[in-house]
Amino acid sequence: MKLTESLRKELRVTVDYTNMTDKYLGDKGISAKTLDSHKKLARAAHAYVSENRGRDELFMGWTELPYNQSAIVADILATAKLIRRKFDNFVVLGIGGSALGPAMAYTALCHLHYNDLPKSKRRGPKFFVEDNVDPVRMKQLLDVIDVTKTCFNVISKSGATSETMAQYLIISDLLTKAGVNIKENVIFTTDASRGNLIKISEELGGVKRYVLPDGVGGRFSELSPVGLLPAAVLGIDIKSLLKGAAYMDKLCKSPDMRKNPALMCATLQYIAMQDGKNIGVLMPYSDNLKYVSDWYAQLWAESLGKNVTLDGKACHVGQTPVKALGVTDQHSQVQLYTEGPFDKVVTFLSVGSYKEKTPIPHGCENIPDVAFLGGHTMEELIKAENKATAYALTKAGRLNYTICLPEINEFTLGQLLYLFELQTAYAGAMFNIDTYNQPGVEAGKKATFALLGKPGYDLQKRDLNAAEADPAYII
Repeated sequence: MKLTESLRKELRVTVDYTNMTDKYLGDKGISAKTLDSHKKLARAAHAYVSENRGRDELFMGWTELPYNQSAIVADILATAKLIRRKFDNFVVLGIGGSALGPAMAYTALCHLHYNDLPKSKRRGPKFFVEDNVDPVRMKQLLDVIDVTKTCFNVISKSGATSETMAQYLIISDLLTKAGVNIKENVIFTTDASRGNLIKISEELGGVKRYVLPDGVGGRFSELSPVGLLPAAVLGIDIKSLLKGAAYMDKLCKSPDMRKNPALMCATLQYIAMQDGKNIGVLMPYSDNLKYVSDWYAQLWAESLGKNVTLDGKACHVGQTPVKALGVTDQHSQVQLYTEGPFDKVVTFLSVGSYKEKTPIPHGCENIPDVAFLGGHTMEELIKAENKATAYALTKAGRLNYTICLPEINEFTLGQLLYLFELQTAYAGAMFNIDTYNQPGVEAGKKATFALLGKPGYDLQKRDLNAAEADPAYII
């Protein structure tokens, strides 16, 4: 995509927080006075993120991904071209950010029935993301792919992720039994110099590898090779994706929240959380953006769900992310949002112009409830429903705001991802927590290791055995 300055402005992602204010919500809204009282905190959060950009030891290397990958991008594009020529399928083996990002970009930027298209109409091989260890799922993936004609992208920084490495063991065994040299069908995305995938690569004679940089955690990794390689294989313009992120970074340079969209979003969410709004609903009005909610849920939940501040004080902060889809969930969740507890902030993802308009023909003229739809388009209908839902929530005194993508493409998606990443970083700084660690996740990992007999976890195994269910409480 050739991006002139005028086109950049035309494709600018915007934040409309009208329906968060007391002007429209009365005493349920946030006043200008309240916003102003948080200016100092917002500026401090902006300063913290700005001053620590790129610091690997703080896991803030993600801030520089739009700028420092030109050589990597060139290599990825060349590799992706070879993969498209050679393979019928491309499978991501990963979990968490290693899977959510690639799946989200695939859904956002590819045909919604991409794998069902004939090969002549696809820009790349069929695409699968295996982000679970459900045995049925693995077996049924193997029912629809030929492993000898499939490229597997194994994504794990440590090479010790149990779920991903279990998948790898299954696939490598199948490739070996089929007489295939494993390194011909596998690409690793892992640490630069440490971890089990480095050892495995050496044993196999040198597997093609991409690096997940030291200062980039999994949930911030979509704009690294973790997400860029799968996207490039699919024919997605990864250069425009990075340009979109860089453009949003530019838009967020100001420490003034009223001039910085990510800082405003973080401040509004912080104020809402302090007022007991402990549920954040992300509701895109586009099936293409459906899995942005999944990706965002991990980013927001893992980053902000913490029980201690940086100076060691108990805090137990965070906001539970909820995934919704417009229009679908107007018929399943919006009743709760409109009339239930005042404990939510609803963020709409709206689209200015859809890829398709899809006219609605005239018909059923003797049935007014149906006939009025004729002559409109499905684009008009979904946009009207989006506007109407925001209106209904506002009339009911419910906090909501809208992030609008003028259209869905690589440049606007890059902006959106970086907006959310910055919003999360700012919010974490406001709460004075470690935005980038995940001790709660690690506890579960260690318990799994113990249950499966990994050496060194005998104490945890004894504790787990002692904590088994009491038959007296099983009905």
